[in-house]
Amino acid sequence: MEAILRRWLLGLDPELSHQLGFAAAWLGDQILPRYIEKSFEFEHPILRQRIWGMDFPNPIGLAAGCDKNGLLLSFWERLGFGHIEIGSVTLTPSGGNPRPRLFRLPEDRAIINRLGLPSKGAHKVAQRLLKISDYKIPLGINIARTDHGDAVVEDYSRCIALLLPHAKYLTINISCPNTEGGQILATVELLDALLSRLDQQVGKQVPILLKLSPAETAKVVYDSQPEAILETAMNHEISGFVVTNTAEDRHGLTTNTERLDTIGRGGLSGPPIHQRAIQMIKYVRANVGSEYPIIGVGGVSSARDVYSMICAGASLVQLYTALVYEGPSLVKRIKEDLVKLLQSDGHTSIVSAIGTVSGLADAKLDEDNKPK
Repeated sequence: MEAILRRWLLGLDPELSHQLGFAAAWLGDQILPRYIEKSFEFEHPILRQRIWGMDFPNPIGLAAGCDKNGLLLSFWERLGFGHIEIGSVTLTPSGGNPRPRLFRLPEDRAIINRLGLPSKGAHKVAQRLLKISDYKIPLGINIARTDHGDAVVEDYSRCIALLLPHAKYLTINISCPNTEGGQILATVELLDALLSRLDQQVGKQVPILLKLSPAETAKVVYDSQPEAILETAMNHEISGFVVTNTAEDRHGLTTNTERLDTIGRGGLSGPPIHQRAIQMIKYVRANVGSEYPIIGVGGVSSARDVYSMICAGASLVQLYTALVYEGPSLVKRIKEDLVKLLQSDGHTSIVSAIGTVSGLADAKLDEDNKPK
């Protein structure tokens, strides 16, 4: 049934498909919550971690960009995620960019989006979260600047003031390739000013993470700007990093250039950026050390992808694009296979695999269980 529904949704306009998928998930969560929970239930002690004083039942999280306004929190938990990150949320409501603004690249199992941060706004999201209490896993809220206005630090600060009571952690989105001026906080001076404000406003109430841009290539990063951003973040005793955002370029795609030219600009997500995300995780880990947990994002679609990020230095991972192509059963399948990989390398806890870099197991996973 899931495969039939997925094929039908993939035949529709991507944004319409997203809306219909959300509607179906909401309805199922209302009338069949226990059935959903039982269908996707799988946890194992080896996957558990305690980070930032919070318990994560497994390392698989929902990436920001999927549930921008926190509409399906209990559904994501029943699906088996170990944490959820909603957003990006902006201070004021924003409709985002004109449509079409979401494009699938089936040949690459990838997506290009130029949504432009559509958001119901921080006030409405905070009101919704105030009414929800039936989720138990950690909830992160991704904050981005409003598309317009020059008072960047004040914009972030006011948005955080509304959402702080509802967040287990905050992610500051310092770069978005889909908005005018989206790279504005990728300057050290503004980042320093923002983090100085947040030192006073948030303090140690909740962890604050920075979401970074991907490396330009899958090769080793040699760039003074990322190094300066990391140094600034550490000076302010930031809690960790989300690595990485979508990519503006089109490196590594098999989709023909005519199709790409027709689509135009937008952020690329999915398998083509996976190796670059891993390289950026290694880079961040090497520069900041193990005391700053990393959430790895970018092209995660299998247990081996997750394990690669863990071995590179990520404590947690997030996915979104793969859900579009693989469907909700992906989360359970990844957790089952991840346990096999960890055990094959002799790990009794996922924590011991973090940052081992070369510890990829030779275990043979059941290819027959993977979607065709």
